[in-house]
Amino acid sequence: MYSEKVMDHFTNPRNVGEIENADGVGTVGNAKCGDIMRIYLDIDEDTKVIKDCKFKTFGCGAAVATSSMATELVMGKTIYEAMEVTNKAVMEALDGLPPVKVHCSLLAEEAIHAALWDYAQSHNIEIPGLKEPKADIHDGEEEQE
Repeated sequence: MYSEKVMDHFTNPRNVGEIENADGVGTVGNAKCGDIMRIYLDIDEDTKVIKDCKFKTFGCGAAVATSSMATELVMGKTIYEAMEVTNKAVMEALDGLPPVKVHCSLLAEEAIHAALWDYAQSHNIEIPGLKEPKADIHDGEEEQE
C-alpha cells in the first residue's frame, strides 16, 4: 500500500517543528479529511535561498510523510526554484502514494506556496506563478462541479 519511503518519512519525519521569527509561514487544510499543514521558511535575505524549512502537520501518515518530503525538497533552493516543487514531485520523491492519498501531496505543495506567499507579501516582492493561497484546498470546487 505505502512505499518504503512513505513509511520512512512517516515514522522518521524530517524537519518537524517551528522556526521562530520565520520569514514565511503557510497554513493550509483539507476540511474533507481533516489534515492541516503548516510550513515555516527561513530565507536568506541576499540570495533568496531557503536555509531552513520546518513543518507541523495534523493528519494521517501520508500527510506527515508528504510534509516531511516537501521540506527536504525545498531546502537549499531559491524561492523561485521552490515554486517548481509540485505535488507530483513530492509523490515521485516518495515513490508514489495510493490514489486516495494524492490529496496529501497537493496539501504539501499548497503549504509551500502559502509560506512563499507570506514571505512575498511581507517583503513586497512578486514570485512568478505564485497565487494567493486558499485556506482549504477544496475552496471553490463546488462551483466547478
